[in-house]
Amino acid sequence: MNPWRGLGALPREVWFLSLAILVNRAGTMVLPFLTLYLTIDRRLSVGAAGLTLTVYGIGSILVAPMAGRLSDRLGGLRVMKLSLLLSGLLLFVYPLGNQLTSILSITAVWAIANEAFRPPSMSLIGELAGPDQRKAAFALCRLAINLGMSIGPVIGGFLAMYSFKLLFYVDGATTLLAALLLTALPWKIKRQAEAVAANPSDNDSHTGDSVSLVESRLRYSSVLKNRRFIYFLFAMLPIELVFFQQMAAMPLFLVRDLHFTEAGYGMLFAVNTLIIILVEVPLNMAMSKWSHRHALALGAFLVGAGFGALLFVNGVFGAVATVVIWTFGEMISLPASAAYVSDMAPPAQSGAYMGLYTMGFSLAFAIGPWLGTEIMGKFGPSALWLGTFACGCITAIMMLGLRLRETGGQQPEQIAG
Repeated sequence: MNPWRGLGALPREVWFLSLAILVNRAGTMVLPFLTLYLTIDRRLSVGAAGLTLTVYGIGSILVAPMAGRLSDRLGGLRVMKLSLLLSGLLLFVYPLGNQLTSILSITAVWAIANEAFRPPSMSLIGELAGPDQRKAAFALCRLAINLGMSIGPVIGGFLAMYSFKLLFYVDGATTLLAALLLTALPWKIKRQAEAVAANPSDNDSHTGDSVSLVESRLRYSSVLKNRRFIYFLFAMLPIELVFFQQMAAMPLFLVRDLHFTEAGYGMLFAVNTLIIILVEVPLNMAMSKWSHRHALALGAFLVGAGFGALLFVNGVFGAVATVVIWTFGEMISLPASAAYVSDMAPPAQSGAYMGLYTMGFSLAFAIGPWLGTEIMGKFGPSALWLGTFACGCITAIMMLGLRLRETGGQQPEQIAG
């Protein structure tokens, strides 16, 4: 049986969104090269470049819940179009910033516009796919992301050799092209919450479930009262911190301590991307009947074990083996976690739920690399890699504690309190 065959059953709108994401990510060049642009082209200090990235991280944290909330009110498709339009235009403006203050200001606005895309896109994927197809749909979306990210930074490296400003123009153009695709494609989205939002004057005519939909949409506090969801967010945090060690602690350990070349370290990312492109969709199709808590527990354990195994690495083959282990954990845990949130969220609040979910990753992005390098600097790499394994085990055990009704693809029981 062909494990890819089931993708044909996904709604065409899921493919539309994945295509737009692919185009957008294929032009992703500015963020990966931002530090080099600021230090080489703008001649800022390393500290100033780091501050700029911190500002971007703070913007992504702040915008996630707001974007999710906005998508519940206006509809995810509208918010995504607006996000792509504004972020694409801002990329053309970015090179005009000459002083640190102007660069930080543009970065903050760009972060808000750019990161506003994530919560509504994830909410819309979950809504379009339905409970039985959500893992496959999120895996397809991640396939589009990784295919794009395998193109954009590579092309960006060649463009940067001629002019860093070309990165902004190409990235901006592909972002606007993605917005154009979302506008031109023949979408058909039937969403009760969006219909109510578009006709607020008809609210009095809605009774029963429709009224409760409107009320739940207007009460953001009800999301925070869902103790199961808050428990899930806290359970995800340890493994989210581990994910981002590949950005700081892992390269320092491999290049500085184990004397890998920079090219050798870069090849490890190629291994990660290749496995995801070839395996993630079939893997999630094969695991579509797994319960969320078992998939989340296995994924978290593999991520923790993969990074923890760096404790025993002393050569290239060992490093590749660790990447394979945590890549399988990544391929299992990320689609499963997004599908779980989508299953848990009431239809009128899916954006709010996804906003808080993505905010967790933004928070981990802001503190994870710093925390990992601090631990490695003060206590050594062994302490760090043991800590990453412990974090994976903590998340795995907490995920096994989730209590769901997951029979026959039904939505989990909704308990808010």
